[in-house]
Amino acid sequence: MMTILDSAVVMPRTCAVADQVLLLDTVGSTNTYAADLVHEGLLFGVHGVNGASSANGVNAGKSARSGHEIVVIAANKQTAGRGRLDHTWTSVPGESFIVSLVVSVPVSIMRDSSVNGWLQMIAGCEMREAIVGAVRDCGGGFDENIEDIALKWPNDIFVDGQKLGGMLAEMVPIAGCEDRVAIVIGVGLNLAVAQERLPIDKATSLQLIAHDLPDVAVMRDAIAARWVRGLRSRLADFEEDSHREAVRAREAMIPICWTLGKSCEAHFVDGTTLRGKAVALNDDASLTIEDQEGVLHQVSTADVGVFGK
Repeated sequence: MMTILDSAVVMPRTCAVADQVLLLDTVGSTNTYAADLVHEGLLFGVHGVNGASSANGVNAGKSARSGHEIVVIAANKQTAGRGRLDHTWTSVPGESFIVSLVVSVPVSIMRDSSVNGWLQMIAGCEMREAIVGAVRDCGGGFDENIEDIALKWPNDIFVDGQKLGGMLAEMVPIAGCEDRVAIVIGVGLNLAVAQERLPIDKATSLQLIAHDLPDVAVMRDAIAARWVRGLRSRLADFEEDSHREAVRAREAMIPICWTLGKSCEAHFVDGTTLRGKAVALNDDASLTIEDQEGVLHQVSTADVGVFGK
């Protein structure tokens, strides 16, 4: 039986800014769990989720038609976490940030391929800002040798060439709602994973790059709260004028995009691979890769690995 914890006690900052917060002890995948709740009408539907904490009296069954609601699904442990292209994300209690946000956006935006690719990158930019801000909020600081937190196109959070975390965004239809669709945005971060226990060689943990941090539960709450606040504002702006905000997102993303200007290898779902150099981040959020023969390829969906710093 799944245990729902008291999020108002464990994640008070997040409960103060989100519309609903559901904190689980253990879950297979927060993204899968959130998507199931949407499918069942328990989020953005007519029913509520028992155990979910709400801000300002908003219940967990509030309709998506009102717009701009953000629901937080967090877990202490995830046993079947997923990344892009069926990658896995493992976690141990007390070591990781495992949080999915559920939002809704107009169907018209999701059908517009010239702008919809920016939604995930906006979420990534806001997560980057949330990490930096939360460290400072909690009285910590980054080590002097750390250059910057960057985003590896399209969904990884990197620090000086090492992976701090990853993101997975998924679209979920809302039953009985024709004009809006739910987006589940999951993020996994290594918060307090020891060097010898990092999942891959080119990985890092927040405790390895920052100092004077509080315990993981406090850090998770601080990051999630900042992420909710930042993303709520950005999504409202995006819904108001998606083309204006796409331009703004590209301008913000280019200087912090770890992939640009580096040798890379794109792996596609059909099993093919493209090697070359990432030379441009395009208006529609796609990446242009120049292969070894000088041919330009526009990449919209792929797992892109970067070689060297």
